[in-house]
Amino acid sequence: MSKKIKVGIVGCGGIGGVHLEAYKKISDQIEFVAACDLNAERAAQRKEQYGFARTYTDFEEMFAKEELDAVSVCTWNNGHAPISIAALEAGVNVLCEKPMAMNSKEAEAMIEAEKKSGKLLMIGFVRRFGENTKFSKQLVDNGKLGEIYYVKTGCIRRVGNPGGWFSDKKRSGGGPLIDLGVHMIDLARYLMGKPKVVAAMGATYDKVGIRSNVKGIVQWKSMDYSDYNDVEDLAAGFVRFDNGATLIVENSWTQHIKEDKLYLELFGSKAGLQMEPELEIYSEENDYLTNVKPVINENASSFGNIFDREIAHFVDCVAHGTQCLNPSEDGLELMKILDAIYKSAETGREVQL
Repeated sequence: MSKKIKVGIVGCGGIGGVHLEAYKKISDQIEFVAACDLNAERAAQRKEQYGFARTYTDFEEMFAKEELDAVSVCTWNNGHAPISIAALEAGVNVLCEKPMAMNSKEAEAMIEAEKKSGKLLMIGFVRRFGENTKFSKQLVDNGKLGEIYYVKTGCIRRVGNPGGWFSDKKRSGGGPLIDLGVHMIDLARYLMGKPKVVAAMGATYDKVGIRSNVKGIVQWKSMDYSDYNDVEDLAAGFVRFDNGATLIVENSWTQHIKEDKLYLELFGSKAGLQMEPELEIYSEENDYLTNVKPVINENASSFGNIFDREIAHFVDCVAHGTQCLNPSEDGLELMKILDAIYKSAETGREVQL
């Protein structure tokens, strides 16, 4: 039997719990060693739940004292870079939640630490592990869509600002663009074949607010909720890539609309593909228009399943040197796009890279 991978976690909140549930399902391959959180009670709770040997409130102390093989970084966004760099310098492989960092400068420092350490820095682009994504990627790679020249995507919520650290810019780096937009932009670029960004422009708005006053609905809120809010309500961007393709993206936590919207559409020279809200392919056959809907179990792309696959892949990469599906370079490219959209929103001009 191969040696179990010694696992630690920094950040024992909501998303940290999702990671831990996924690790638990492969407990024959991993060992829960250390859990770290600024909130000592929360770390102790995770120790009780998952059987960690020790807990910490200081990640530097944890990396100094423990011999870990792998760590999940599940903190506020402003902790991603310093914690990941500290882990890599301590010789620990890292799975860092999205977004990779607060900005591209931090992301570059993380990659430099990865190169020096010889360890893995994997970024949590979890939507890549959905069965609908796998099908779509194979379709594109096999040339069924032809040249993909235009993509549009978005995630718009009616009332969905989580509050707490999410809406505190010094901890999050921004609002729905850096939170929701990360997933949608990454999926779009991943399916397109990962072209390089050459320019972007965008706009952000803060006209609606956190809307903590709304009654009659159940709102998902941060574990340490407060209604402090200094981030955008809505962000819209237009991105140009080095292969001539373009991407339009819009993301919002709160807007006056009838219902939440999630969409991702790719336009190709041979066919079009809609991955969200449901998977369909639009083309022609024998001079007739066709709409094709693949038969894929909805659970195969469910929230829980895609995290299970992501964690299993990370452990496989650490244990066996498997090629990583979510390399750090992809995280850096995404941070460049986010930086450019935010900068364009501030200046009112297109940002060229």
